[in-house]
Amino acid sequence: MAGFTYAADVADRLPVLVAYSIPGRDCGGESTGGAGSPQAYRDWISAFADGIGGKPALVIIEPDALAQLDCLPGDARQTRLDLLNYAAAQFAAKAPNTWTYLDGGNATWIPAATMATRLKSAGVRSIHGFVLNVSNFDTTADSTTYGKAVDAALEYAAPFVVDTSRNGKGHGTDTEWCNPPKRKLGTESQLGGGPEMQLWVKVPGDSDGDCGYGTGTQAGTFSPALATHLIQGD
Repeated sequence: MAGFTYAADVADRLPVLVAYSIPGRDCGGESTGGAGSPQAYRDWISAFADGIGGKPALVIIEPDALAQLDCLPGDARQTRLDLLNYAAAQFAAKAPNTWTYLDGGNATWIPAATMATRLKSAGVRSIHGFVLNVSNFDTTADSTTYGKAVDAALEYAAPFVVDTSRNGKGHGTDTEWCNPPKRKLGTESQLGGGPEMQLWVKVPGDSDGDCGYGTGTQAGTFSPALATHLIQGD
């Protein structure tokens, strides 16, 4: 991590980093995995923050971790919130020039007031803000409307960003999420446009799993065919 962020700093580039190793990740779905224990996660996220140090970066904390809270048994929910709080505190203390965002799901998943409560419970006040639509397809307009509703429920001004890597056509009439057809690249990473920033968080062409147009390709693996579909929008 230190080498990566140092190289970005030397090249005058701003790295976008995703912390994605929470225990019970993806609730056993296509992206199952993560740290083997709460302590292993604390060690990992602490080293992550140490590796950034004083260099500038953008960090997304644990896509889907709050939106999927309901899939965990009672005690595990509090453990997850505790770990997210720990992660937020690590970046706040060790990476002062990093803008860190807790994941807030997407516009069609969790009611805004519920997500605001979860974000507060996970320590959003100690970091820069929250992020929406990671790996999803909701339009920037819909995500912005939802983000403003979450912000209002938080009762303080929390900046939010939107993942636009695959939302060029929105969902259309198909609600399939796993390597679906007829999706398209969205607005390239930039400031403004509704949210604080529009970012390509999901790498276009990385598979959602062994499903849809990515059948035979594991989650997180780049597929030229998937990238081509996103470029062509077919």
